[in-house]
Amino acid sequence: MKIKIVNHSKHDLPKYETIASAGMDLRANLDAPVHLNPMERVLVPTGLFMEIPSGYEAQVRPRSGLALKKGITVLNSPGTIDADYRGEIRVILINLSNDIFEITDGDRIAQMVISSHVQAVWEKVEVLAETTRGAGGFGHTGGK
Repeated sequence: MKIKIVNHSKHDLPKYETIASAGMDLRANLDAPVHLNPMERVLVPTGLFMEIPSGYEAQVRPRSGLALKKGITVLNSPGTIDADYRGEIRVILINLSNDIFEITDGDRIAQMVISSHVQAVWEKVEVLAETTRGAGGFGHTGGK
């Protein structure tokens, strides 16, 4: 699939790092370092603008290494970039650690996955079909 992209950053386009990678790293596009205090959140620009085809979205997700090693994650994970959005891709990061975290230009801050989706059409009814699970919620799948 081809996706049109405008790159106003100083960095290469996102790319898949391995043959089976689902996500591509997004990089910070900064003029100066940003210091993210514990429990603080920040909107980090990437300098990227995309034209995603209808029926697809880009999902912005945390980088597992950054989350595990530094406590930095994407606040609205996964963040959805809709096909009709044409603004700059920016990432909401939060620092869940006890230490100040420095974000510098070019740092890999999140990953992006392109995914297909469908739009639902509601069919209003009075009764839903019965299932074994029924209305059992959290922890009620029967498994141990």
